[in-house]
Amino acid sequence: MSLTMVRGAARAVMGAGTAAALALFAAAPGWIVGASAATEDTINVVVDQAKLIKLPENVATIVVGNPLIADVSLQAGGTVVVTGKGYGATNVIAVDRSGTVLIDRVIQVEGPADSSLVTVYRGLNRESYSCAPSCEKRVTLGDEKGYFAGALEQAGAISNQIGAK
Repeated sequence: MSLTMVRGAARAVMGAGTAAALALFAAAPGWIVGASAATEDTINVVVDQAKLIKLPENVATIVVGNPLIADVSLQAGGTVVVTGKGYGATNVIAVDRSGTVLIDRVIQVEGPADSSLVTVYRGLNRESYSCAPSCEKRVTLGDEKGYFAGALEQAGAISNQIGAK
């Protein structure tokens, strides 16, 4: 995406001043503080999805930098389940019983790349739908609070009915 395209899209949403700043950072190279290129050491996961990662079997403790972005659960045999909780980047550090750091990797949590995802904006409020083949409500981080709560309530009611049988 070109700088002009980013600036135009951002201006339509935010206004000229903020749009120019956003476009500058979106098009800037990786040397900006806090920016990092994806490497093979980066664990990429989609929000609300899980990924299995294999670590050395002698891992004793796992620490997650920001548990609001990712949840990490150590399983038997060095298998780790990484679950995307919120958008952004954090890190995971694994140490053995003696306190030696075995890994220190970045976890990058991104939005779904699902082609059936349709996002509808009603002013500032956002609603998400999964449209394959027909459109149904989809709960996605960032949706309007009332829409999000209503969709979760419906899903919970269905789960409760299934559990009662």
